[in-house]
Amino acid sequence: MGKQPVKLKAVVYALSPFQQKIMTGLWKDLPEKIHHKVSENWISSILLLAPVIGTYSYAQHYQEQEKLEHRF
Repeated sequence: MGKQPVKLKAVVYALSPFQQKIMTGLWKDLPEKIHHKVSENWISSILLLAPVIGTYSYAQHYQEQEKLEHRF
């Protein structure tokens, strides 16, 4: 038996560059969503942000001291 060609119809979905309302759900109530996430996970937020802020402030202080060291 020979193979018979089967015609397939392809459906192509595309977004219009002039009307994209798909992403609006992400930005709706954004401050409320952020507040909810932080209030649920505040201890994790502190444990994440404390080392980052500490390292940044240490680097800024070290850099400032290094600049002042060459003044005198």
